[in-house]
Amino acid sequence: MNKGPVVEKLHHFMFDQRTFPVVMEEGELCFPQLLNASCRRPNHRRFEVVFVNILLTFISVLTTGLNLLVIITISYYRKLHSSTNLLLLSLAVSDFMIGLLQIPVEILIFNGCWFLGDIVCALNSFLGFVTSSVSVGNMLLISVDRYLAICEPMYYPTKVTVAAVRLCVCLCWILSVIYSSWIVRDLFTKPDRYLTCFGECVVAISYIEGTVDFLLTFVGPITVIIVLYMRVFVVAVSQARAMRSHVVAFKPQSSATANKSELKAARNLGVVVVVFLLCFSPYYICSVTGANSLDSLFQIWLLYFNSCLNPVIYALFYPWFRKAIKHIITLQILQPGSCEANIL
Repeated sequence: MNKGPVVEKLHHFMFDQRTFPVVMEEGELCFPQLLNASCRRPNHRRFEVVFVNILLTFISVLTTGLNLLVIITISYYRKLHSSTNLLLLSLAVSDFMIGLLQIPVEILIFNGCWFLGDIVCALNSFLGFVTSSVSVGNMLLISVDRYLAICEPMYYPTKVTVAAVRLCVCLCWILSVIYSSWIVRDLFTKPDRYLTCFGECVVAISYIEGTVDFLLTFVGPITVIIVLYMRVFVVAVSQARAMRSHVVAFKPQSSATANKSELKAARNLGVVVVVFLLCFSPYYICSVTGANSLDSLFQIWLLYFNSCLNPVIYALFYPWFRKAIKHIITLQILQPGSCEANIL
């Protein structure tokens, strides 16, 4: 059953000392001084270790740097202080935390021995639940935002204000922290309860908690996201056909034609949502059906790689992001009044 991204990953490649002969070389142990109490190092080839370490380091640096650019851009330039961009800002913050804190831990996990202690293991697991929950919550909010913009354009400016979105984002983070605290509550009271040897970071949750986590962080949100975007797609196609045929038909105010910029924003954000589904689905599906350690590790890397892909999508589809990068790299951002620059 699903245990959350960090729960699964920290369990893999940490071997129980009791499954190996008592007499082993010191180089095979995580803590040679502890002898039989130490976990055994995984038997990775040197080429695999070097390749994975370089790959994860590159992804971590790229994810951290690109999402930091998104955070600076949306926070600094006032022309970008829109309700939709606030959702992108919240998503960038969670992606930044994954790149800065979560992906580097993957290097330690792959190398096979956990040296940071039980408390750090618990905090890392907690952070993994928070960031994954916030990412799902942000995607849900983005879908609702696009649904209201396309299907309820007459009411969108009054319903979806910057203040309302800011409140929703805050609630998303607060609820994610509360939810994650409930999931790993036993881990904070006794962080070493699941350890079988020194040098592993093992987290486990009950069947009930795993089922709740699977339903709340995957099945429920994904279902709502798909339904909303199907509705957006249907409305967008009908409006595009109407504009092409120059037919102006009477429509109720609640279904008035959305403008071209809203349709384009829906398309761009739709790409973000589709990439999110492609990266998150394998992990959650295989966590239920079961998978071996190597498969699970790859699924976790794919899940975290989504945090690197989001700002790349912004660079491809959002001209304002490319302009902002140019402003920052050329140091125009240091000029007085640059925050008022029109980069839209």
